[in-house]
Amino acid sequence: MGKFQLKWGMLATGGIAETFGRDILLNPETRGIQDIEHVIVAAAASSSQSRARAFLDKIGAPESAVAYGTYKELAQDPNVDIIYISTPHSHHYQHCMLCLEAGKNVLCEKAFTTNAEQLKVLIQKAKEKNVFLMEAAWTRYFPLSLYVRRQIESGVIGTVYRTFADLSMLSPPESLPDSHRLVSPNLAGGVLLDTGIYALTWVFQTLFTTQPNPVAPAVLSTLRKNRLGTDEQVSILLTFPREKDGDAHGIATASVRTSTDPDERGTAGPAVRIQGSKGEIQVSRPAFRPTKTRIIFTDGKVEEKDWPQPGPGLGSGWYNGFRNEVGGVMDQEGEGHGMFWEADECAFALRDGRKQSQHHTLAESLVVMQVMDLVRAQNSIRFPEEIETTDYPVAI
Repeated sequence: MGKFQLKWGMLATGGIAETFGRDILLNPETRGIQDIEHVIVAAAASSSQSRARAFLDKIGAPESAVAYGTYKELAQDPNVDIIYISTPHSHHYQHCMLCLEAGKNVLCEKAFTTNAEQLKVLIQKAKEKNVFLMEAAWTRYFPLSLYVRRQIESGVIGTVYRTFADLSMLSPPESLPDSHRLVSPNLAGGVLLDTGIYALTWVFQTLFTTQPNPVAPAVLSTLRKNRLGTDEQVSILLTFPREKDGDAHGIATASVRTSTDPDERGTAGPAVRIQGSKGEIQVSRPAFRPTKTRIIFTDGKVEEKDWPQPGPGLGSGWYNGFRNEVGGVMDQEGEGHGMFWEADECAFALRDGRKQSQHHTLAESLVVMQVMDLVRAQNSIRFPEEIETTDYPVAI
């Protein structure tokens, strides 16, 4: 039996699409996966066909890959199995609906939508069309993340009572134009939906996913607004009820006024701390792409593990090209960024006939969206109606 081949269409051609595209074009065998392969067969840019062509050439897609000047043409391409959507999250609902209505499987960047009501509609539409739908919460698919969840479930650190998670990167809003995705209300801007979701991802995968019958948490929050009325710093306290052992607490924070790692060398310590009765698990910074874990036990024993991202390796001359906006730090030579793991989950799901992820269900994505809705409601943040609406189609 041959390899299962997944044919990708790329909806949007920005920086994160480049990172994803280069990652999935790496041979899966470089990360120990033998039975699937990814092919990029088409891409679409809303501005022009030539931009889509330039994107495909830049990431090294096959010459046979088709360039489109509209997203509708991409959604209607019969050769495309699944579409990766990487437009601003303000536009996710409209673009997901376009693809789902066309009967396409979808991997949509986080945050999934602008609000939970939109996601409810998408989930129903995916069921109606009998297609696969998944949020691109890529960090959840790292072997490191699977390892952390296994440690919690096995009781290595005892009963887990609390998780701290932060993703803060110094990028003062006054240095950004009003149109920037981190500040613009028209793009559902602010740190909550952009970087805060990574902190929430760690809280949820350690205190919610690991529970046999997880229950949505109670939410308390505060935030600081920028000149445009979107959030530049957010702090969220989550109380997770449990059937036994009492409540667990999650503290998720994000900011562009401070940094988890001010000197970019890890001096400030871990980005995530998962605390239990027998010790704690620490996860290195940045929270979106950690490469080290540390378990500190109450008896003084320490277990450290490195989790380098795989790829063709040093000397290959290959670079993913991802560059952190803060400090301009690039990924190392021969090292993938890590977005291929979520693509692999899509391939395995479609090969096996599953309609959602086995590691991050649509129901859990919905609870996270509901938490972010509550945070916005508690702090009086609402975006323009055209990006909050569940109407479709709406021109944005």
